[in-house]
Amino acid sequence: MFEEFSIIGMNRVHQMSIVFFSKSPEYGWLSNFSEHGFTLNGIRWPSVEHFYQAQKYAGTDVEHRIRGADTPLKARKIGQDRSLVVRSDWDAGKEAVMRQAVSAKFLQNRRLSDMLVSTGDVELIHESGSDFFWGRTLDGAGDNRLGLIIMEVRQTLRKPD
Repeated sequence: MFEEFSIIGMNRVHQMSIVFFSKSPEYGWLSNFSEHGFTLNGIRWPSVEHFYQAQKYAGTDVEHRIRGADTPLKARKIGQDRSLVVRSDWDAGKEAVMRQAVSAKFLQNRRLSDMLVSTGDVELIHESGSDFFWGRTLDGAGDNRLGLIIMEVRQTLRKPD
């Protein structure tokens, strides 16, 4: 499937890996910026980015502002506004929040679920030159936590009911 090294458009597909980022023409659907909505706790979210950024301010007016942002980029800009006070337990809980949102995105969108499972066993790498926790640089620096969470969800989708 992805056995050979190749470059597809702006996407970088390495042996046994798919490198994705928000504007990736072929693999942008893996990104938190993909506008594939889902429902959590009875609330509809336009994207993973909307949900993730909003949870930094759960229970506040900022949460509602972020949810109503026109685009994932606008949601991120509000969520990263340094004049706002992020909830005190954010660092301890941010990975669980991301896992919840990514799981909902793929479990509630059959087409995305099928596409994710079709990636087989390739490593999924979120390319980022600035976020070394959620992503990884082309040189391999970074934790790639987003890629790891998506691969966990992929494994869950493979399990029989």
